[in-house]
Amino acid sequence: MGDDNGILARSAAEEYANWFRALADATRIQIVSLLARKNEPMSVGAIVAACGVGQSTVSHHLKILADVRFVLVERHGTSSFYRINQKCVCAFPTAADVVMGKPAPGTPTAE
Repeated sequence: MGDDNGILARSAAEEYANWFRALADATRIQIVSLLARKNEPMSVGAIVAACGVGQSTVSHHLKILADVRFVLVERHGTSSFYRINQKCVCAFPTAADVVMGKPAPGTPTAE
């Protein structure tokens, strides 16, 4: 993850920056929270109804979240259903810890 002088590897830093950027919007946080709580695929229409913003806005935010794999898309005919990516969401707290210089959970520390 890092090198001998304690700096986070550039590739990891860039990936984490993309994650943080993707969550730097209140609507995107609402969408991630909604999908995580529902824990089942939802149509764009259902997400629009829950969030109270327009379809094009939700679609834009879903694309950003899908690009960093916070959400996954399932296509059923002409419809798209979005679900939370548990692997990515579960890794996010560890990423925050690493960025802040804390040992990742499960990483042994020197005593």
